[in-house]
Amino acid sequence: MTRNNISSIFVLDQDEALRFYTEVLGLEVEQDMDFGPMRWLTVRVPGDPKSILLEKPGVPAHDEDTAEQIRALVTKGAGGGWLAFTTDDVEGMFAQVTAAGADVTQEIVEQPYGRDFAIRDPFGNHIRIGEVHGG
Repeated sequence: MTRNNISSIFVLDQDEALRFYTEVLGLEVEQDMDFGPMRWLTVRVPGDPKSILLEKPGVPAHDEDTAEQIRALVTKGAGGGWLAFTTDDVEGMFAQVTAAGADVTQEIVEQPYGRDFAIRDPFGNHIRIGEVHGG
């Protein structure tokens, strides 16, 4: 293997996810297309080749019963995933996301690896953003 190309995170509404990830976090749309039974919607940090699929539970990956169970877990904040982003300006990013009304779950803290803070997206997925030593 040479790199991790794409990751996915479950979202319940792709339009709302698109707004959050682009307008609040400042990511860019990589792809947004009709991919047969699903909408293929990926975002990424500008200039980063790795993308994140904003995946709505359902076909073709899940039957309706499974999709409903995933949606219920995501709603509880337990069925999604988590993302970690790095920044050169943790205070500026914290100000940006709080001004946009993001759900802050931890303010800026010192960590063994740097300084970061935590938020949740509109669906309960956990996100950490920070300045990382050596990163």
